[in-house]
Amino acid sequence: MKKIGWVLILALIIVFISSEFILRTCFGFCHAPLYVESSKYEYICAPNQNIYRFGNHIIYNSYSQRSDEPDTSKFIILGLGDSVMNGGVQTDNKDLATSILSEEKGVQMLNISAGSWGPDNCFAYLKEHGLFNAKAIVLVVSSHDAYDNMDFQPVVGVHKSYPKQQYSLAWVELFDRYLLPRFQKVQTEDPDQQVLAGIDINKAKTPHVVKKFNIGFDSLKSLAEENSIPLCIYLHPDRKEFAAHSYNQQGLEIITWAKENNIPICLGINKEVESGFRDGIHINKEGQKRLAQSIRNILIEQKILQ
Repeated sequence: MKKIGWVLILALIIVFISSEFILRTCFGFCHAPLYVESSKYEYICAPNQNIYRFGNHIIYNSYSQRSDEPDTSKFIILGLGDSVMNGGVQTDNKDLATSILSEEKGVQMLNISAGSWGPDNCFAYLKEHGLFNAKAIVLVVSSHDAYDNMDFQPVVGVHKSYPKQQYSLAWVELFDRYLLPRFQKVQTEDPDQQVLAGIDINKAKTPHVVKKFNIGFDSLKSLAEENSIPLCIYLHPDRKEFAAHSYNQQGLEIITWAKENNIPICLGINKEVESGFRDGIHINKEGQKRLAQSIRNILIEQKILQ
């Protein structure tokens, strides 16, 4: 009996080690993109990351952009946005709209984005890091961005989808990040979950804060004008808007702002397809391909690209 006990213990150890190896190498556990806090733009993915997660290749350069290092010998376009532009771990770097556009000869589109970022986050990033000798700026937004202002509530290391360090064991990450939350009531949703749930412009993330139209829109317009760089907007619909073929009130306000300020705006509600969504707002590989085509078209229409 004692011998059988030792055999069982040895078998369990082998199973544990083998499964730990599989979770790490095949699924990318303990290799999540890490985040860092910012006093200027809340948070961003840590620089210099090159990992594989759930079968997808995830790269962040030295400027925390989901792109190769900026190549100033090329025609650089700044791609600004949130998790729609970023793609998350569900999207391979090569399948991002920015990567597809960077395949154009002599063109590089930098992916400057993070989950739940708004125009004000994007502007703050550019104020800190500069414009990278860019020749154009494309801002990808959704209706919720009209009033999704920075509030600097703690995110990094607080929400499991914004980790600042890796788990020590893949099994611990599997249970703590993916299995246990299914049976526990989350006290505070992370920024992306709040977006999926819908942002109520009458309610602030923090008490006693009055919601106002995101100042990042005006700030980016002024920055572009000061540097003689064309600015374009792509307005991505969420799934409900797409089904209704109509933007909500916040989306209409963004459209109105763009028209009043003579900013070219592409309405994704006329360009996207149902099969391009992977959830209520984010897009899959097909959606990224269509986004790239729409951005290319608006750049050509504005005579920014040939």
